[in-house]
Amino acid sequence: MEIDLVGESIKFMILGMTVVFVFLMILVQFMKLQAYIIGKYFPDPVATPAPTSPKGPAEDEQARVAAIIAAVTEFRKSKSNSKG
Repeated sequence: MEIDLVGESIKFMILGMTVVFVFLMILVQFMKLQAYIIGKYFPDPVATPAPTSPKGPAEDEQARVAAIIAAVTEFRKSKSNSKG
């Protein structure tokens, strides 16, 4: 009784790869079903838009410039205090 080891190993390899492939296909389908069920019964809450400030773009730019000037002024004051 002679056993062809190469032939048997190829059979087991094909069987193993088939089992893994089928398992992965079932897993993918199960994950799609799970995503569908979760999306149907637990939808994402609809985000309400944040209230916008009534200021126009010019006023916003002026406020930004004022903040920059104030920051630079404070920085210069702190630099002059640390030197003397």
